[in-house]
This record gives sequence, structure tokens and C-alpha cells, in this order.
Amino acid sequence: MTMAPSTQWPVQRLKFVASVMPSNVDKLTDPDHIPVRLCNYVDVYKYDRITGDMEFMPASATPAQIARFALRGGDVLITKDSETPDDIAVPAYVDSSAAGVICGYHLALLRPIAGRTIGRYLFWAICSRPVSSAFSARAQGITRFGLTVGAMGDVPIPLPPTAEQRAIADFLDRETAKIDALIATQERLIALLDEKRQATITHAVTKGLDPNVPMKESRVEWMGDVPAGWQILPLGRIARARCDGPFGSGLKSEHYSESGVRVIRLQNIRLGYFDGTDAAFIDEYYYRTELAGHDVCEGDILIAGLGDDRNTVGRACTAPDGIGPAMVKADCFRFRLDTSRSLPAFVAMQLTAGAAFDAGVQSSGSTRSRIPLSVMATREVTLPPIAEQRAIA
Repeated sequence: MTMAPSTQWPVQRLKFVASVMPSNVDKLTDPDHIPVRLCNYVDVYKYDRITGDMEFMPASATPAQIARFALRGGDVLITKDSETPDDIAVPAYVDSSAAGVICGYHLALLRPIAGRTIGRYLFWAICSRPVSSAFSARAQGITRFGLTVGAMGDVPIPLPPTAEQRAIADFLDRETAKIDALIATQERLIALLDEKRQATITHAVTKGLDPNVPMKESRVEWMGDVPAGWQILPLGRIARARCDGPFGSGLKSEHYSESGVRVIRLQNIRLGYFDGTDAAFIDEYYYRTELAGHDVCEGDILIAGLGDDRNTVGRACTAPDGIGPAMVKADCFRFRLDTSRSLPAFVAMQLTAGAAFDAGVQSSGSTRSRIPLSVMATREVTLPPIAEQRAIA
């Protein structure tokens, strides 16, 4: 189906096609107010459709707030605050099942004017690049950006006849549902391939490449049996040196610069590989005089001592060739191995394979998992002969 915009479509300001109502209902619960279910910023930012079966925050509101900000089917919500102007006015369409839920603070409720526009079309219009850009251009702020009611109401909206609006909305609902289903299928496939990739790595770094070799117990629960000729040693025993990054105020923000000594942070240490896309540097003189001892060289093992969960703490990679002068930041560890008996690439793969089983069990923390350098040094690794490590890697 091809849909070309009519040359006769008028363009109207948003305030002439919908009521624009920024909410003032916050997240607090006042015992003197009426209990309500509150639709928050995150609900709108994460989902493009607000339905009654979503888990809304309990809050309270006055009778006047409920009368003004209770959702109706066909309403559209937009985010009216953001850290950047290009990420503002994110819309969500309100399904009839969400009627009665209250629009929360940091959101604006757009209620289409009957006979002028329909909510589903208004939602898709706000998703379009020209309308989204118009909201961004009207956002005001320095460190955080917001939209005033006047700025929102001034945004131009292309306005075909309501029958055509409905046809456009039906088309986009149908076609984007097909695309979303395809994306979901691809994401499931990627997840399965990722599992296969991890299983392949784990098997290779714990069982080797020869399926007929004699095996022995490793004493490491997640590894199980390993080839009989492999050594089992704590990581600290095969390292010539180790360190963690400076904590507290050791690394001051004013010493960051456009070039100098590369600062290796948690986001650079991925599951088995070094991610160099997010680079940070500090002044080289400051590093040499104040922070020496945290240096990183090519081939060093880099380990994350902090993770969002037990599956990511303890992940490892090797420092890439050409890393130049570099240092580890807080919660990052550097192990410099004895390369006469251990290949860094092999050890990093094995540490990453065992992160969830080994480092995760040894970590602590309620919101994020953390493991100290001294404990990381006790993680056991199994080492085949150096030639076999190279073949596996």
C-alpha cells in the first residue's frame, strides 16, 4: 500500500488539535489525598502503548488532579523533560484499558479534540522525524532540557481529514507490528547464537580440542573434569604483577583531557573483548606524578571488579595492541601474566567463561556485584601447555 501525502493537507499547531496538559502529579503519597495508579516517565519512555495491565506506581492525587489527568482511551502522553533535546517528546498511545490511570509528573497529556484528530494518528505524527525535530528545537535548558506548555502547543502537526488519519494509523499499526515481530524473531536468534558462542568458548577453554584425552577432576565446580595434563593454579600464581585502579578522589575530573594517558573503565571491558569506542584520557604529567602504578601494557589481562549482576562481574579481556600509555580506573584490575607459561588471550577467555559461576559466587553487593582484587587473584584457572593454549585461542 502506497500512501502519498495530499498537497491539500493543512498544518495546524498542536494546541489547535489537542488539549496540552503538563502534569503536576508527583510520586509522593499523601494520606489526605486519594490513592491512584500513576503512569510515570519510564512507562512512556519504554513503551509506545499504555495498557491497563502494566505495573503502575501507587501514588495519590487530589480530586482536581484526578479530574484533569485521569487517562482516557485515545489520549497521547509525551515526555516533557530530558537530558538532551533530541530525546524529548517521546510519545505513547493510551489504550482504553488504561482509563483512570493518572498521568504523572515529567509527562504531558495530549487529549485530541474530537473531529480534528484521532489519538492513534497523533501518536504516529509525533513519532515522525519532522514533528519530533520540531519538539527538539523548542526544548530549553543547559544541563537538562524541558518543554513549556507554550512550546509544545506551538509544534506544527500535518492534519489530513480524520478518515485519512484513521487509514494512516491502521496502516502504521499493521506494518510496524510486522516489523516488531521480525525484530523479536531476530533477537531470539541472536540470543541462541550468543548462547552457542559462549558454550563453544567454555567447552574449548575447559575441555580442550581433543575429545579422547584422559580427564581429571578440576576441583572447580563449574569446570568439572579437565584434561589430565592441565595445571590448576590461582590466577595470582601466574601473574608477575597486578593492580587495581585509584579509588576515591585519586582520579580527579579536572585532570581529564582530550589526549594523554588512556583511562580504562568498566565499559571498556566486555565479555571477552576490549571495547575501545568510549575513550577517556587524563593529563600525562598528572598521571606520572600522582597516579603511577596503575599502568597497562599490551597483552595485560583486564578484569571488571564490578558488574550489574553476577553474570558480568569478573569478565575479562586483554589490552589490545597499540593501547599506548594507559591506566586502569577504580573497580578495574590489571594482571600482567608470566607469558612463558600462560597466554593472556586464553586466560581472558577462561575467566570470562567462568565469570557467572566463579567470580559471581565470590562477589558481594545488593544493587551491583563487586569483588576485591585480592579475591580475584584466588580465582583458579586451568592451564594446558602453552602451544595448546595458543591453538585453543
